[in-house]
Amino acid sequence: MKVAENLKLINQQIKNACSMVNRAPEEVKLVAVTKYVSIERACEALEAGITDLGENRDEGLIAKWEVLADKPIWHFIGTLQTRKVKNIIDKVEYIHSLDRLSLAEEINKRADRKVKCLVQVNAAGEESKHGLAPEEVIEFIKNLRPFGNIIIAGLMTMAPLTDDQKLLRACFRKLADLRNQIRELQLDFAPCTELSMGMSNDFDIAIEEGATIIRIGTALVGEEGLEGKT
Repeated sequence: MKVAENLKLINQQIKNACSMVNRAPEEVKLVAVTKYVSIERACEALEAGITDLGENRDEGLIAKWEVLADKPIWHFIGTLQTRKVKNIIDKVEYIHSLDRLSLAEEINKRADRKVKCLVQVNAAGEESKHGLAPEEVIEFIKNLRPFGNIIIAGLMTMAPLTDDQKLLRACFRKLADLRNQIRELQLDFAPCTELSMGMSNDFDIAIEEGATIIRIGTALVGEEGLEGKT
């Protein structure tokens, strides 16, 4: 299917999920994850009205950025190696995977402006997933105060790949509760308003539990024969 057709279906699902919990659809930012598709497919997403694109590898982001430049708002959503920060720091608006002080130091050193970062949290407690344990997050964020080029815009998590709605809701709710605790601290460098959670298979549940950013790849732009789904 064309991206525009997929987008129409997804927007309706967003509206339906929002209506379940009395939220406005405008509260939810849709990021098209283009890591498994071509530059042409990414262009099709922009033509369909998508404004935000997400990539999880610096090579993929750079390749698309060289063609699209700043037409979209760029989100780096994958694990970011410290040595690769310099490759993407001047191109992205959001980094969704801040999970260690060494990475924060490098982002702060390389940036020439304030970068919106989301702290990655392993809310599901799965060994295979990156991110801080929930009980580590508040202290970690407090330690970021010296880094003037970093704004902690919110938190990000990846839920388990399961159809168990109870498990998914528990994961998303844990992140939302943690976000609320951080907001109550009223840290000027960490407004922490965003919740980046929900992908192709669970974004409606994530929205019902408070997601402000959803990251959708397969259901929106497809994957063009490459492995992995978002």
